[in-house]
Amino acid sequence: MMDELMRDRGLRELATRLHPEGDPTEVLARAAWSVLSEPGDGVAGSLIAALGAAEAVRVAFAGDARSRAGLDASEILSVDNAAGVLKDARDRWRPRANPEAVRAAISSASEVGATLLLPGDDAWPMALDDLGAHAPVMLWVRGESQTLNVSPSVAVVGARAATSYGENITAELAGDLAASGALIVSGGAYGIDGAAHRAALGVGGATIAFLAGGVDRAYPFGHHQLFERIIGAGAVVAEVPCGTPPTKWRFLSRNRLIAALGQATVVVEAGWRSGSLNTAGHASALGRPLGAVPGPVTSPASAGCHRLMREYDAQCVTTAAEVRELWGEAPMQTAEQTLRADPDATRLLDALSTRNAVAPHEAARRAGLGIDRVRALLGTLELEGLTQHRENGWVKSTQTRR
Repeated sequence: MMDELMRDRGLRELATRLHPEGDPTEVLARAAWSVLSEPGDGVAGSLIAALGAAEAVRVAFAGDARSRAGLDASEILSVDNAAGVLKDARDRWRPRANPEAVRAAISSASEVGATLLLPGDDAWPMALDDLGAHAPVMLWVRGESQTLNVSPSVAVVGARAATSYGENITAELAGDLAASGALIVSGGAYGIDGAAHRAALGVGGATIAFLAGGVDRAYPFGHHQLFERIIGAGAVVAEVPCGTPPTKWRFLSRNRLIAALGQATVVVEAGWRSGSLNTAGHASALGRPLGAVPGPVTSPASAGCHRLMREYDAQCVTTAAEVRELWGEAPMQTAEQTLRADPDATRLLDALSTRNAVAPHEAARRAGLGIDRVRALLGTLELEGLTQHRENGWVKSTQTRR
C-alpha cells in the first residue's frame, strides 16, 4: 500500500502542500493509518510508536509480523498472545487497505483548506500524548493549528438537550474564562457544547471544536455557520480523515481528545447516562481535574452532574473563579473576603467616613489600632478599592461592599 502511495507524484506534492515541513513519506503513512484504523486503535498506536508510521504499514500487511529491524509481534505489542492480537488487527485493517481512500481524504482536505498536524510538529498539542498508544496518529485541522496549544485550556461539555438554565450557566462560565485568555474546548454539538463555543466567540476568545466525523462535513449541519466562526477564531479538528461520517463509537472516542486537551473538564448539564459522563471518565482516567455544575435536584438534566459529584469526586463549580481553581490557579481574594480574613480591616473601615477625610492618626485612635498597623492596612484597602486617599486624609470608598 505504501509503495503505491509513494509512487503517486501528484499525491506526494499534495501532501507536501498540506504539511509543508514534513517528510511526505511520513505524512502519507499517517494519513494511511488514519484511513486504516478507527480512532484510539492501540495496536496501530503501538506499531507506529515502535517502528514509525511507514514501516508499521508494511508490517501490517506483510506475510509475517517481523519488521526490517527484526522485531516481531511479541516484541512490539506488550500483550498476551501478541501474534493473535496482530492477526485480529490485520483483519480489521485489510478491508480498508485502499490507496484510493487515502487519495480521496487528502484531496478533500485540500478542497476545504484543511491542514495536517503530526506528532512532533511545533503546533502538536503534547497534552494528547498522555493518551499513549491510544493517541491520535494525526489531526486534520481547519483553522489555526497553534490554537491547540493555548494555555490554560478547559473542556466544557454537557447535554445536547440542554435547559435554559444550563445554557445560561455555560455562557457565563465559558465567556468569563475565554475573556481571561483560557481556551474553550468542546465537541461542537447542540446544547451545552454550542453554548460554550458561542460564549467564547462572543468575547473574542479562542475555542476548539473536536468533531466525530471529517472536518469537511458540518455535523450537526445546523452548526455549519458556528463552525465557520470557530475556524476564524480557533480551529475545527478531527482525527478521522475527510469524508468520514460520525458514528456513535466515534463520538465516544472523540471525547477522549476533548478530555486530554483540557487542563480541566467541566460538565454543566448531563443526564444520568449522558455521553458527557464518558468525557468525564476520560478526564478522570488521565488525572485531569473534574468539575460539575449543580442544578435543581428535580431536573433530569442535572442528574449526571450530581452523580459525578457523588460517585466520581467531581468538584462542585459555580463560577469561573472556581473552575480556574481546578487547574491550580490561586483564587483572587475579593474585598469581602479581605474583610472577613482580617478583623482589623473591618475596624478601620468603621472608623472612616465616605465624606470627610480622616488622618491616619485619627483613624488609629477611632479604631483602637497602632498607627503603623493603620498605615499598612490603608494601603492594602486602597488596592482592594475599599479606601481612597485624599489630600487631607482617607475616606471609605462609596463602592465598598460589605
